Amino acid sequence: MSTPDSLKDLYVDELKDLWSANDQMSRLLKKIGSKASDEKLKEMLAKSQEGIAKHTDIVKELIAGQDEKVSKEHCLGMEGLVAEATKHIVEEGPKKGPLRDAVIIAQYQRMTHYGIAGFGTAAAYAEALGLEDDAAKLKGATEEIYGGDKYMNQLAETSVNLKAGDE
Repeated sequence: MSTPDSLKDLYVDELKDLWSANDQMSRLLKKIGSKASDEKLKEMLAKSQEGIAKHTDIVKELIAGQDEKVSKEHCLGMEGLVAEATKHIVEEGPKKGPLRDAVIIAQYQRMTHYGIAGFGTAAAYAEALGLEDDAAKLKGATEEIYGGDKYMNQLAETSVNLKAGDE
């Protein structure tokens, strides 16, 4: 991030960071989707990729709306979360079954919570800047991300974690 001189600069930087975070998370989900054994989890990971693509399109549109170069800025926060997820799911984690599914959900939720924070922050900046349409789009994306997180929580608590406990 360049040194911001205004709230608008912070807003645009946040949007560019979100684009990078989304791209990184999407690439990881493509890698791990086939590693899930629970069908509902597999479906949710695929559906999440669609949501991420939709949210990335929103971010690109909002950056363009600020008369800025439509580009992303590498997100170091998501880079760390993706590295952790890769370590726990692909490299060192359980090799199959419900225990691996539990790990996938945990790592997914960590990345999702980062997205909730980022989209929520961008929405707050947009609101403070009087960009009501931008704020509404970002709040909508935040709510969709919350919905995915809530679904994963429910899946973990009612199925995956119980099965993992039986292993």
